[in-house]
Amino acid sequence: MKLTTKNRFNLAASLIAPVALLGLLVSNPAAARGSFTAAELADQEKALLALVDRGRDLWHGSSPTMSTNGLACGNCHPDAAASNPQTFPKFQANLGKVIPLRDMINWCIMVPQVGTALDVNSADMVAMEAYAMYMYRGIKIEPGLASVQTPPVVVKSGPGFPKKGSGVGFDK
Repeated sequence: MKLTTKNRFNLAASLIAPVALLGLLVSNPAAARGSFTAAELADQEKALLALVDRGRDLWHGSSPTMSTNGLACGNCHPDAAASNPQTFPKFQANLGKVIPLRDMINWCIMVPQVGTALDVNSADMVAMEAYAMYMYRGIKIEPGLASVQTPPVVVKSGPGFPKKGSGVGFDK
């Protein structure tokens, strides 16, 4: 192959580009970040808990557009009981497909509550998901019925699940 000016340029470019990219990756201080400070972690937790609180309010009926018949998510799922958000995405038999949690939330809003679905990218939808997921932190995922998957938990925001043997909930 004859090394023309064009061939020399292409050869040089093919050698220089990867070296330049490697140099950027190694020298870029934004490529790696240290641990969050205590103040940053506190701010992050405060933002999360504010969103969880908004989700709790929506879950228990603070939005008139989410229901036209007076029902709220909390009527069937107090404190997100038996919603098992940690199992999504999953196959939902009544819809005949695999869906994410947000689609299940919207199905419940549109069908039992006869309301208007939330925009799946809205802050309210993120708040609903945050509330449901927050209520399930640390619960082991096990196969079986929703009632088996939702043991009593201690919660900071709300009364929590009924105690086993209380006659309330799944052990009636």
